[in-house]
Amino acid sequence: MDAISTEKLTKHYRVGFWRPRPYVALDALTLEVGRGEVFGFLGPNGAGKTTTLKLLMQLIFPTSGRAEILGRPLGDLVVRRRIGYLPENPYFYDYLTAEELLDYFGSLFGYGAAERRRRVAALLDEVGIGAERRLQLRKFSKGMLQRVGIAQAIVNDPDVVFFDEPMSGLDPLGRREVRRLMLKLRDRGCTVFFSSHVLSDAETLCSRVAILVGGRLVASGPLSNLLAFQVQGWELVLTGVTDTALEQATRCGQVVRATRLGAEHYALELPVTTAPERVVSDFTACGARLVSLTPMRETLEDYFVRQVADAPRNREWGRA
Repeated sequence: MDAISTEKLTKHYRVGFWRPRPYVALDALTLEVGRGEVFGFLGPNGAGKTTTLKLLMQLIFPTSGRAEILGRPLGDLVVRRRIGYLPENPYFYDYLTAEELLDYFGSLFGYGAAERRRRVAALLDEVGIGAERRLQLRKFSKGMLQRVGIAQAIVNDPDVVFFDEPMSGLDPLGRREVRRLMLKLRDRGCTVFFSSHVLSDAETLCSRVAILVGGRLVASGPLSNLLAFQVQGWELVLTGVTDTALEQATRCGQVVRATRLGAEHYALELPVTTAPERVVSDFTACGARLVSLTPMRETLEDYFVRQVADAPRNREWGRA
């Protein structure tokens, strides 16, 4: 049984004053997310990611289609106790402290006072909120509020947690802590479904991704299996490279381009058809030392740029 499944999930909005027309925010999304995986829901701003999460949370309702969480229809009360949710722009009671806010959410799930205190302390430690936990939330920065929002989303030890742009407003240290937290959730069997346009996070965390552009699903699956992201060449960085060795490798077609980074320090671009280990062996035999070897592939940013160019054609106005 999948943790999350959607079938032709669609949402239209009526826009305009004098002659309202339907605007397709989400167009027939069919998706399956397995249990215990970190699933990245990716796309540029306005792609329909937040609309999808709001539909799954029943904050809005679909025009057509259906969805299930943990094998039960949306809105099932048993399932609601087993999920967590962080909205894109969380808003909390300004005059509560972080401790009081999490204590309140814990009480909604029926935890006793002693258990709530234990959970609140552990969660705030986990998201990196220290002595500030006793300050009113109106004194928190955006990044600190985001950490509190992540804590409230997992206060009930959910089986499925939905994060909408969880890295928003976080500094590099905070991003690293949240990535670590997501992996801990995965390791204990929780399904993590997060939307983002921060593409490096998806490449680091996700077992599978779905890419949404203009309200439509344009790709889905493991990043390594998506054709657009196959290896297109290799970048080899070496130090101690001699001119003779470089000329020979270029003449043999092993090196497409050489960029000098410093004295005898080069970044070499190798074609995808070349076995990189052989090139490394040839250079090291001539006294060079390996610094790094990196596969070159189209980035998600590049993929977005190509897809977004078609977005005006993908997202239609006036379609019922």
